[in-house]
Formats: sequence, C-alpha cells, structure tokens
Amino acid sequence: MSTTSLPPRLPVPAHAALLRETLLAADFTADGLLDLLGAPAYAALARSETVPALRATRGDSPLETLVRLFLLQQGVGHERAAAALPLDEALADGWVVREDDTVSATVDIRPYGGPDGEDWFIVSDLGCAVGGAGGIGRKDEGVVLGVGGASTTLAGITVRTPVSSALDLGTGSGIQALHAAQHATLVTATDLNPRALDFTRLTLALSGAREAELLTGSLFEPVDGDTYDLIVSNPPFVISPGARLTYRDGGMGGDDLCRTLVQQAGDRLNDGGYAQFLANWQHVEGEEWQDRLRSWVPAGCDAWIVQREVQDITQYAELWLRDSGDHRGDPDAYGEAYGRWLDEFEARKTRAVGFGWITIRRNEAVASGAVEPSIVVEEWPHPVEQPLGPTVHAHFERQDYLRAHDDAALLADRFILAPEVVQEQVGLPGAEDPEHVVLRQNRGMRRATRVDHVGAGFAGVCDGTLSAGRILDAIGQLMGEDPVILRDRTPQAIRLLVEEGFLLPVGDGNGHGAPTGDGASTGDGDGA
Repeated sequence: MSTTSLPPRLPVPAHAALLRETLLAADFTADGLLDLLGAPAYAALARSETVPALRATRGDSPLETLVRLFLLQQGVGHERAAAALPLDEALADGWVVREDDTVSATVDIRPYGGPDGEDWFIVSDLGCAVGGAGGIGRKDEGVVLGVGGASTTLAGITVRTPVSSALDLGTGSGIQALHAAQHATLVTATDLNPRALDFTRLTLALSGAREAELLTGSLFEPVDGDTYDLIVSNPPFVISPGARLTYRDGGMGGDDLCRTLVQQAGDRLNDGGYAQFLANWQHVEGEEWQDRLRSWVPAGCDAWIVQREVQDITQYAELWLRDSGDHRGDPDAYGEAYGRWLDEFEARKTRAVGFGWITIRRNEAVASGAVEPSIVVEEWPHPVEQPLGPTVHAHFERQDYLRAHDDAALLADRFILAPEVVQEQVGLPGAEDPEHVVLRQNRGMRRATRVDHVGAGFAGVCDGTLSAGRILDAIGQLMGEDPVILRDRTPQAIRLLVEEGFLLPVGDGNGHGAPTGDGASTGDGDGA
C-alpha cells in the first residue's frame, strides 16, 4: 500500500498558462512520452511498473526531468528542475516543493490526448493516476484519482453534440468536465469531496480549457432545480460493506446510489437531453437483472443499458480489496474484511455484480404519453470500437424512426447497408450452399447477426435506390416465392437490422428525414 500522505494544500493555477507552455515546449504530451519511453516502458506505466521508465529517463533533458517529477514522483536536483520548469512560479503556486537541493512534485500531472488531437493534462494526487508511481492501493480518505479505464470508457460513450449546458456529477480530477468543455457552453462540475473540485480547477486550467462552475455536494443537491442538456457521471459505484473511500464507495446500501442517480436524472434533463453513467448493479436471487434495471428508468425517458461484465461475489470482493491494498496487510485483517463483504452480499441475496453503461434520454413525447418509451437492456461483453458516442446517438435516432414507422411505412422506405458491414458465409468446406449467412459490423458495437437467404439478398442490394417493398417483390420473383407472403413476414427482420444498425434508412419517400449511421470517428483520448 502506498504510504504517500495527502498534501496539506494543493497548487493554485495562477501561472497555469505559463506552466502549460513549458510542458508543451518540452513535448510533455501523450505522443512525446511514447517517443521518449518507447512502447514497452510506456505500456509498463499502465501496469504501475516504473523501472523501465526510470531507465529511459536517465538523461537530463527537460522532458526526462518532467517525467521523473510528475509521472514517476522522483525528486530532482534544483538546477535540473530550474532547467525544465519556470521554477519560481511553480514553487510559488505549489506545483512543486523544495527541500534543501531537491525539488519534488506535489501532484501527479499526466498528459492526456483529446479526441481531436488536443494536448491536455489531468492533475491528481500523487501515486493515484493509473500507472502512477504508487499505483492503486491508497486508503486515504479524500484521495483523488487520475485517469483510469472507467474514465476513458465514459468519455468515449458520451454523446458529443453541441449543447448549452452540461453537468459532470462526481467530477473527480475533472476529465469529464474537460471533455464537456469542448462542446458545452456552460459546464457545471460537482463532487462531495472539495479536494476533487480543486483538482478539476487545476486540470481545466493546465489544459487550457474554459473554467467550469464548481459546486460541492452529493448527487443533485448542489444544483437545486437546474436542468441540463447533458449529464455525465462516473459515480462511486462500488457495492461495499460501508463507505470507506469517497472516490469509489457510494455510501448507500447495495446499488442504491446508482439507482437513485439514474432515477433522479430524468427530472434534471431538458427535452432531448442525455444522462450517461457508469454503474454497478446487483444480481439478486429470484430476480432478473434486466427487470431490476428497467425499474430504474425514470418516467418520460428512453434508455439503453448495456451490461459489459459480470463478476461473482468472490471475484468482486477480491477486486476492490486489492484496489484499497487490503491484501498487502495483515492476513487476519484481510480475512475479516473479505468476510464482511461476503456477509453484505449474503444479507442482500446478491449472487453476482454487473458492470456497464446506462444512457437515458429525456423524451417529451414519452412523457406526454404520445409514444411508448424505448427501454433496451442487453448484455454485450464483446469488444467494441471507441469512441461510441456517435453510436449511442444513432441508437436513439433509430428507436425514434422505428416508433414512427409501421410495417407499411417501413416497406415504403429506402435503405442502405451501413459502412463496414461484411457478409460471412458459414458451412462445410466444399458445400454448394452455406449453412447460414452472418452480417458483421467492423465498427461501433461490432455486432453480428444471422440472416436467411432473403435477408442476405435484401441487405446486399440496399443502396437507397429502391424501396424495401420493391426489393422484396424482385427477390420473390427470383426465388419463386409469393411476394405478398414475403411482404408479410419480412418487416420484423428489417426492423431488427435497422435497430441494430445494419441498415440505415435514407428517407420515406415523402421528404422526411431518417437517422444516419453511427458516424464513429477514429481515435479516443489516451492517457499516459
């Protein structure tokens, strides 16, 4: 377990612009680190292994000095620090401290690449960035972590359309607020931990982003009755026997914090606004987990909930006991702590814990009763391609489209096959005909679906020229099937292909627009 204590005070951003210029001039960026350290040492940092990076920074260049100071948390000589930093300003603002002839960092500064090539910096407590010198294992109350896999996952799935207002609830070191500042006119960031707001202020300032409104408090309490176009949260979702660590333990029983957060978000959204969360949820004996999550969706909202992983209660307990470093201490104390976790799960009849994404969208048509809500709850443990924000946005557009089109309207519309969809034929070698045909997406959710010969032929000729009905008529003539029967049985299959993004409507023939594809761009923010 790291024994690094929390600093008595955090830096102030008075000279953040000057420090940012210095870091950029030294190429202290995500790309610059990769070039300096090389791929093996760079990857080792993500495993909290620092020896390769220490060996790669034995020179005295400004970049090597900055890496040792802010990533590896090694003290450097005064002269070396002065050659790499505006040292007087850095000391005055509190980014570093000097003891005798040694200069040491007070915070972790981690280069982070924005989605459009921006050079950003995430500021967190020493030893608490993923790959930081101390790694995970801090038990300090109030500790603020840096960038982790959960942070980048949420950033990648967030819908990035321009909005007037965005709320980052439980901001931590400010990565979600930093992303939101690029497409939201006003960003509000909240956290129960006042130190987290100080770190968010530093992250935004050092990244050259606009300031955000920073408010202290739990859940939606700090924002009173305000509403937003976008709400994002990587909350303290860990289901634990007691709120010991602010950054991860929710302080409510079981999965109540995540449930409360989702249920309260509906009234905080403007029409068409999105709320997107990472969450954990219980798999309770005698209850379907899908039904549990459907009950969380607030009235007046559509939802898409994706379970990415499931762990049994022993795996889950071990994961978070390791996270807090309990496994490194006294074996008897570890056994007692392990037992408390299992006691908690047994009392709640919890057999496993799911992890995933929850997106809800405020829909006034649903709120008024004009249409039924679209609530999709699915398990998808397979690889995906980030960023998925465009995929999430397209999902809800497709749900709107399908609700607005009955079977007759669907057959009157025209479709195109989504980009990057390929066809696979599965069967025995040498067989004249395949046993079945699979359509597979190579981007976004990377779904695959089995189709029959009619479905494969239909998808293959969808180029936006002919309506679905006319295509089915032609297929019926070619295959000697009754076109009327084809028109009757095929709309359900077309709906599935549209819902999952294999087919994209191009218009209903009456000038009405239709949803486009996922439009997934390449690249995602990469922390060091």
